[in-house]
Amino acid sequence: MKTQKFLYLSKSDVEKVDLPMAEIIDTLDQAFIQKGHGEIEMPPKPGIHTAPDAFIHAMPAYIPSLGAAGIKWVSGYPENYKKSLPYINGLLILNDPATGMVLSVMDCVWITAMRTGAATAVAAKYLANLDSKTIGILGCGVQGRTNLKALKIIIPGLNNCIIYDIYEKAAIKYSEDMQEETGLQIKIAKSPKEVVENSEVIVTAGPILKEPNPVIEGNWLKPGVFASPVDFDSYFKKSSFLNCDKFVTDDTSQCLYYKSLGYFKHIPEIYADLGEIAAGIKPGRKSRDEKIMCANLGLAMDDVAVAIKIYKRAKAGNIGKWLEL
Repeated sequence: MKTQKFLYLSKSDVEKVDLPMAEIIDTLDQAFIQKGHGEIEMPPKPGIHTAPDAFIHAMPAYIPSLGAAGIKWVSGYPENYKKSLPYINGLLILNDPATGMVLSVMDCVWITAMRTGAATAVAAKYLANLDSKTIGILGCGVQGRTNLKALKIIIPGLNNCIIYDIYEKAAIKYSEDMQEETGLQIKIAKSPKEVVENSEVIVTAGPILKEPNPVIEGNWLKPGVFASPVDFDSYFKKSSFLNCDKFVTDDTSQCLYYKSLGYFKHIPEIYADLGEIAAGIKPGRKSRDEKIMCANLGLAMDDVAVAIKIYKRAKAGNIGKWLEL
């Protein structure tokens, strides 16, 4: 038998490929359409939990239209910053759908950050008012950055950004970096309330906590708002969920599973899966004044769809290192 090799892509290799955010958004949009039509195989992600609020998840998916099959083994440890370590860490393995052989092993940190922002942008395409001018970001870490980059692409008329972080230095750094990168006018708010009451689009991007201390009240939400709680229910109170006209998620069964574990205690009835909306099976936004929330939990198909694009570009560009299996 011939020697089997796979392409190893380090974090710097993945970053060097530099897959554009606009392409990631379009790729995920097509994936959600296929998901809505039942054309993607993606079992619920199992996980282990070795510390409070920490997780290590296995996330497999098969996307026939992309010829992409793989799994992400990813961890999230909110206390890692105390050890100067990243919150998110892990690897992604791609397999050849025809033979099952390993094609590539790559770092998943960049992919996780970018695809999460892109998934929010896909949701906004169908659920936000696309002439919105002001976006609010609560949590000025990695997801606060990638979500803003992605939403600026899907809502190009955005010109103001109001931000808040419990760490003032993080907010200042975010303001400096993202104003230069996006061209938006960025204002640092003194409270979450100031952000929410003045924003048409809201992203909360703190750590995911099983016992959070939410602060956002339902009466802070403007008519027509689109809210994306990347951090589950860590920021939004029960009144916020109940004050929305539609509650959407990227995967209904997964959201209900998390609810059974103690997250999303106060969500209303799920209106639709984002794939159903993308596929046109259910309507998205119906009026300007609807208040809509979409909780994207992070799907394996997002990762695999991005990973196959990165693999092909890296292979063509001689990026990475070939290793024997």
